[in-house]
Amino acid sequence: MPGELFYWVFNMSITAILTGIIVLLIRRIKKIPRRVISFLWLIPLFRMWLPFGIGSKFALMTLISKITTKTVIIGDLTHTVDFSMTNHVMAANSYFPIIYKTNILNKVFGIGAVIWLIIGFSLIISFYIIYIISLHELKSSKLFKDNVYYSEKLISPAVYGIFRPRIILPDSYREQDLTFVLLHEKMHIKRGDNIWRILAFITAAVHWFNPLSWIFLKCFLADLELSCDEKVLAVCNENGKSAYARAILNCAESRNAFISAFGGAKIRIRIENIISYRKISVFSAICFSLFVIAIAYMLLTNAI
Repeated sequence: MPGELFYWVFNMSITAILTGIIVLLIRRIKKIPRRVISFLWLIPLFRMWLPFGIGSKFALMTLISKITTKTVIIGDLTHTVDFSMTNHVMAANSYFPIIYKTNILNKVFGIGAVIWLIIGFSLIISFYIIYIISLHELKSSKLFKDNVYYSEKLISPAVYGIFRPRIILPDSYREQDLTFVLLHEKMHIKRGDNIWRILAFITAAVHWFNPLSWIFLKCFLADLELSCDEKVLAVCNENGKSAYARAILNCAESRNAFISAFGGAKIRIRIENIISYRKISVFSAICFSLFVIAIAYMLLTNAI
């Protein structure tokens, strides 16, 4: 059973590589808002968790199926729609259960499954311990107002927690104008960014054997921060935009990847993004929405 599970996870990881590379290429188009890019990162995320999909002749997998991938039909939703699993490895004669083409392949995936589970669980446990230690160290933080606290142990404002998130500010911020700092952190809470961060780390741990999964994780976390900046800028005027940029310049970069921090991405990149930010029109919003739907349909469906 672990060997079969690893077989399909391995296939899902290959599919995620293909979809993630497309997102990386789209990410290089500067005119596309980071809010759109951060949403597109959900595509390789889904591909890393969902082994099945609906077949489509417009799918990316259909275009490249002759050289890189096949599909395994597992059922149908209607009389005309195939429900399938992507099968890049093609190492078995039959599926459900998997019967490998050779005994060597059976042993390879069996041993691989044991190694995969040990390292995957170890990474998840390590992430959990680091997160708990971080929360424990902040128990001495002092209440400022509502869910906002001050702490001597931080160098940058950040949001800690998931179900009852707290905004923790460094003690050095007591005399500063907190308007934009709190606006940014509250936007993180509103969007549930800490949940997405934790899900992204768990996903990378499950696919630890795939080096590109760690690159995708790094890019996703950076785009999450930039998209939060854009959400804040959307409610600011020109003067507010300048003040927000100055607030970021006064902030040190966070060194904790597990929390949503005001200084959680490269400062230079964030300032450049703020300077070039333009509020999108209704027409542009519709175009970007259609673009996301088209890309998602092409990358989330399987070959037929």
